[in-house]
Amino acid sequence: MIAIVDYGVGNLFSLRSSFAMLGIEAEVTNDAEQIRTAEKIILPGVGAFGDAIEKLRKTGLDKVVIDQAKTGKDMMGICLGMQLLFEKSYEYGVHEGLGLLSGEVVGMEGRLPANLKIPHIGWNQLHFQKDSHLLKYIQKNDCVYFVHSFYAVGCDDSLIATAEYGNELTAIVQKGNVMGCQFHPEKSGTVGLSILKAFCEGRK
Repeated sequence: MIAIVDYGVGNLFSLRSSFAMLGIEAEVTNDAEQIRTAEKIILPGVGAFGDAIEKLRKTGLDKVVIDQAKTGKDMMGICLGMQLLFEKSYEYGVHEGLGLLSGEVVGMEGRLPANLKIPHIGWNQLHFQKDSHLLKYIQKNDCVYFVHSFYAVGCDDSLIATAEYGNELTAIVQKGNVMGCQFHPEKSGTVGLSILKAFCEGRK
C-alpha cells in the first residue's frame, strides 16, 4: 500500500485516483501507524512552505516521515511536498525544512528574465541530468505540468532532471530512497503516470 500523507495541505484525491488508474492501492491517511506500515510514502503539498511545514509539525507527521526515510523506505515529495524535503526555504521568511535532502528553496523573482510570468504554470520538457529508475518509462524532453513560484537550488547531489523556464529549474530529485517531483505527475498525463509507476516498482 502507498500512503499519501494527509496533513491538511495537498492535492490528495487526484493523486489517489492516479494510483487507482495504475491498479495500485493508495490510501490518503494521517494515521502514523498506517504510514509506518505502508510500503511507500507520498508527501504531497500545495500552498506556502511555512504554512505546510507548520501543519506537518503540529500533526507530528514530520517525525514519522523523517524516521521512515531513515529506515530506507521509498518516499516521494510532490510539488510543495518536494520542497519540504530540503533544508530550508526562503518563501515569505526563512523556514526550516525536513532536511532529508541538501539544498534550499528560493523564489523565482529576480532570478528569471523579467518578461517571464511568475508563477511558472504550464507544460515543460524534462532535461535528464542523471540516471534514475524514475525515468525508465519516459523519454528525454517529455513534458510535465508545473505550477510553482519557488524552486530548489544547491541540490546537485540529488538532481535528476531539470526544466527550462528562463533558467534550468529543478524538476526531479533523488538521493537513495528520498525522491521528489516539482511538477504534478497526477496532472501530467501518461508521462506523470509512468513516473508514478516507476516509483511504485521501486529501485532495482
